Amino acid sequence: METGAGRRALLATLAKGALLFWCGPPPARAQASEVIKIGFASPLTGPQAHYGKDNQNGAQMAIDDLNARGVRLGGALVRWELVAEDDQADPKIGVVVAQKLVDAGIKAMVGHFNSGVTIPASKIYADASIPQLSVSTNVHYTRQKFKTTFRVMADDDKQGNALGHYATQALMLKRFAVIDDRTAYGQGLADAFTLTIRAAKAQVVKREFTNDKAVDFRNILTSIRKERPEAIFFGGYDTQAGPMARQMKELGLDIPLLGGETMNTAKFLQLAGPAAEGHIASTPGAALESRPAGKQFAQRYRERFKQEIGLYAPYFYDSVMVIAAAMTQAGTIKPAKLLPVLRNIRHAGITAEISFDNAGALQHGQLSVFRVQGGKWILQDPPPPGRKSALTSTPPK
Repeated sequence: METGAGRRALLATLAKGALLFWCGPPPARAQASEVIKIGFASPLTGPQAHYGKDNQNGAQMAIDDLNARGVRLGGALVRWELVAEDDQADPKIGVVVAQKLVDAGIKAMVGHFNSGVTIPASKIYADASIPQLSVSTNVHYTRQKFKTTFRVMADDDKQGNALGHYATQALMLKRFAVIDDRTAYGQGLADAFTLTIRAAKAQVVKREFTNDKAVDFRNILTSIRKERPEAIFFGGYDTQAGPMARQMKELGLDIPLLGGETMNTAKFLQLAGPAAEGHIASTPGAALESRPAGKQFAQRYRERFKQEIGLYAPYFYDSVMVIAAAMTQAGTIKPAKLLPVLRNIRHAGITAEISFDNAGALQHGQLSVFRVQGGKWILQDPPPPGRKSALTSTPPK
């Protein structure tokens, strides 16, 4: 015999079923109708893996932010996905990786990292009409007349020129030794620096070369020491600059080591140890803390990854965001409409007010100079004209 409680339970079940029949199931959360794949490549293994992981962190932060916002393209909600590959800082592997990413159906590319990898890979993306945004600073990257190549920081010519002016005008140095690692990046930056200091009537007393795998520079430094330079410029990466700084100290070369943004890293400080003190590096961009959203980004990065930004993470973040902004404005991912919008984009990024010239190079790129003080990279203000900077030291005897 059915109890009153049983009848009430039965009636409640029937009522719930009728409600579902007439009204349907509760509305599901809106689902993305399309997945947009963004390609990414950098060295994720090997001596330069610390750069690559930092780059990937920045790109993934942007992807996650876009998905959290719920971006619509042509009225439809889309989901963003980062397709990451390890190019091992190798030009041959980079070309293979580029083709793999194109075959995977990416709609845009952020990377590669090394200029020597980015330049040969860029043709693969150009042939597929896939926009490519890179931090690679060798000038030839955006001088190939591809419609798909874009750079999000100042190039080697601008950075080498700025460093050369700083060394000769702010530091008032006249005698330099120049070393580069024979990579497209290192050689390009060293050549630009050399042209600038020679134009300022300074002298290159020694020009030397190494490679991006070397860690022992004692023979080169001993040869340089005999020429009594007032500073050494190195075009290369922190994994070489760190040991070079230590070996300079061992040999009594108490003079500044100057380099580009690949030296302006926490890795350099770690590898050089106390010998890092006083050395100088530039960055082809504004100091992050000077940008409106720079401090907030650095804090978010620190909280998420439990470490400080290596250097390039905000540039890769901006690259993804610029692509998303261009796609949103174009209302499509089709290259015929997307590429012209990207060429004319105006985007307030973490690193800069981003816009491109006709070749795809960043317009109005800022440059900053840093010096190691107290074990940290500290932004420098040039001394007044005519006053020699305290950053200089007496050349070795």
